Amino acid sequence: MIFSIGTQSYENIREMGATYVDKTALIYKMVQEGRCYFLSRPRRFGKSLLLSTLRAYFLGKKDLFTGTAMADLEKDWKIHPVLSFDFNGGPYKKSEALEHTISEQLLKYERKYNIITQSPELSDRFRNLIEGAYKCTGVKSVVLIDEYDKPMLDAFGSPSLDKNRETLKAFYSVLKGADESLRFVILTGVTKFSQVSVFSGNNQPVDISMDSDYDAICGITEDEMLTIFSERIKEMASEQAVTFNEMVRNLKCTYDGYHFSKAMLDVYNPFSLLSALRKKDIGYYWNTTGTPEYLIRLLTADQQTLEELLSKDYDKSEFADYKASKEMPLPML
Repeated sequence: MIFSIGTQSYENIREMGATYVDKTALIYKMVQEGRCYFLSRPRRFGKSLLLSTLRAYFLGKKDLFTGTAMADLEKDWKIHPVLSFDFNGGPYKKSEALEHTISEQLLKYERKYNIITQSPELSDRFRNLIEGAYKCTGVKSVVLIDEYDKPMLDAFGSPSLDKNRETLKAFYSVLKGADESLRFVILTGVTKFSQVSVFSGNNQPVDISMDSDYDAICGITEDEMLTIFSERIKEMASEQAVTFNEMVRNLKCTYDGYHFSKAMLDVYNPFSLLSALRKKDIGYYWNTTGTPEYLIRLLTADQQTLEELLSKDYDKSEFADYKASKEMPLPML
């Protein structure tokens, strides 16, 4: 069994023969039932892999889906112009860093579709790109945006925060008026999309972050773990001289703690779980590689200790708006 830990490319995972937890039935459902989505998940939860899978699907790479649910569901395999924007880089505290990142990513697609934009404004270039790709191919564009909020989280507490927010608002607002040229849009991030509320009315992205239909679209459910990785768990149990059920309980106690809908489906962080299965040892793998710097800065600015925050009962309304604000560390937790 090959574990693709840290690999965010669906194409690479499939080509190397690594284990892939099939989410394509949910992806097909999402694509067929809507056009504009927003998904919030913690770091290292598979958001980038989800977007990479969508990219391969919309590029019509049928061979990559052999053996998945998608192979039986999709019949047309239409090729779309796919515009992917990844904000995982940075550092966005530096002046002009965000503008440079957006400009470079726009330029790549402008060259691909031979689009010349007279205006230097990023929003104008983005609008012309979406419309131009549609005109060039005759097929509506797909826009995939990964970690939409990272430029704001990185700049938290710095003079660049307000500038980055306004830059992103102008950039994302293009999606609101480009509906006729768009087939599909999805934005992912850690914080709620209301941070840069540029959508309104019918153009509002469908927030599937806490939707029971899509609570398993990222991560590994307990049923998936027991079905796909049962032999590996048996090997772990044997090496540690415990029963299979004891090993499952140990994995659950350490890695299960995520529920993304009222259905309370158990979802495991894939980075942590796959790391444990590969090494056949339970450890705190996420914390050693995914330090939540933004959350630490929020807690540092707050007057309460972590123990004080976690020792109280809270009203549901206090978790409703988890946007970048030093006054609100609780919803981010």
